[in-house]
Amino acid sequence: MRYAYSVTSALLLGGATLSLLTGYPAGAQVAQNDAQHMDTVVPRAGAPASFADLTEQLAPAVVNISTRQRVRVAQNANPFAGTPFADLFGGGQNGQGGGTQGGQSQGGTQTREAQSLGSGFVISADGFVVTNNHVITADGQGQVESITVTMPDRTEYPAKVVGRDAASDLAVLKIDAPRTLPFVKFGDSRAARVGDWVIAIGNPFGLGGTVTSGIVSAVYRNTGSGSAYDRYLQTDASINRGNSGGPMFDMRGNVIGINNAIFSPTGGSVGIGFAIPADIAAPIVDKLKRGEAIERGYLGIRIQPLGEDIADSLGIPHNRGEFVQAVEPGKPAALAGLQAGDVVLKVDGKDVTPDQTLSFIVANTAPGKHIPVDLIRDTKRMTLTAVVAKRPTEDELAQQSFDPDNAQNDQNDNFARPPKNPTEQGTGVVERALGLSAIPLTPRIVTQLGIPEGTQGVVVTVVDDSSDAGAKGIQRGDVVLSANYRAVTRPADLEAAVAAARGGGREAVLLRVLRRGQPAQYVPIRLR
Repeated sequence: MRYAYSVTSALLLGGATLSLLTGYPAGAQVAQNDAQHMDTVVPRAGAPASFADLTEQLAPAVVNISTRQRVRVAQNANPFAGTPFADLFGGGQNGQGGGTQGGQSQGGTQTREAQSLGSGFVISADGFVVTNNHVITADGQGQVESITVTMPDRTEYPAKVVGRDAASDLAVLKIDAPRTLPFVKFGDSRAARVGDWVIAIGNPFGLGGTVTSGIVSAVYRNTGSGSAYDRYLQTDASINRGNSGGPMFDMRGNVIGINNAIFSPTGGSVGIGFAIPADIAAPIVDKLKRGEAIERGYLGIRIQPLGEDIADSLGIPHNRGEFVQAVEPGKPAALAGLQAGDVVLKVDGKDVTPDQTLSFIVANTAPGKHIPVDLIRDTKRMTLTAVVAKRPTEDELAQQSFDPDNAQNDQNDNFARPPKNPTEQGTGVVERALGLSAIPLTPRIVTQLGIPEGTQGVVVTVVDDSSDAGAKGIQRGDVVLSANYRAVTRPADLEAAVAAARGGGREAVLLRVLRRGQPAQYVPIRLR
């Protein structure tokens, strides 16, 4: 189950909305308002007196999914190891004489049995089941040994994985039942409107067959995770741990979402739940069901939302475009000519917005396609053409480094500060405007900071914690490479950037900052 609170995200083990085919009517019919030519907006009679009929038809297709895992965990050390009392409490330097609770100890770790619970739903009479990928994925270094699907009548079936996709967090299972199974179908989540009634059926906290109702709170909600599929239906229907992989139904009995995540300070539902929209899930599920690989587009850039601070520092409108922090060498973005510091406004003719992110657009573009990329670079608009590549697997992406300088991490930042001379001193403009002091970057300081030889910039010596620079995490030893895209080699260059920003009516300055062991990134600092 995915939870999110502030920057934390949390999986819910939820599901997608389907239509149940059992020979009964497809679902509750919504009466239409007979009034004609009304001058005021009157809601349709969409709130049923009861969800019982609809639930009775849909619930037989919603299942419980459980896994049995072998998980490696750190073994509790014997607190008396190395003392005369060690043998009295299980012996062994690592406490290995006290047993492993059903597992075998290996070098300070032990293997134990674990279980996980989630939800899913049947999408065909012959036993194909949809759920979240994280429902059937072991924690840490664990391994899933078996998957069991339990029907509402408590009949259990062993399940095998037909296909799984970590990026979209979807998986398809297959069970072999001696009977025709009730099933549901995906609906059209694109038709969902804020305020529409929905019901969720699942197994929260392991309680089977639990039904909750609510409304669509938002469509295509971006949670800020930055993933290629950060695009959800939001609902206030109660969704909790164990609901992940379960379906969210509309009033016609169609699955319009797969419950997946929540915002929660407590781990329980607070009325903000998220479901993977059916229009995203259905095509992926169809491919997984057929055993086909999921191919997505990829450019090879690291991006971040265009927040107010960055927009103000560049003098461009808010809530449109995304900022390029880094470009991976040799990948499509680099080959097309994109650079760190670019602001991408449109990709393949589609506007980049908080609701339609660059990652989403590119991931849903076929590899090999030539696409135009509209961007702003140093206040100048331009269009580049990129050839979309195939997106690497999630494991491959996790292993990639966007640090082209390969900066060393074993140097300390206790650099010796050389004596100031009048050319280094500056006039205090930077200190007053940005809340930091800086000096030129010398070869000696470069060595002490452990950054690449030949780096040009100024090194931060003092940061005012009460300034925006302090709030943004700027610290002593950081190297400022540029300000508003102009190279910085002395404090006077920072002063010039401050003066230019104020002269242009901007409220912030965009600094490119390098910290040892990390790729350089842009940080907008508000002027004081």
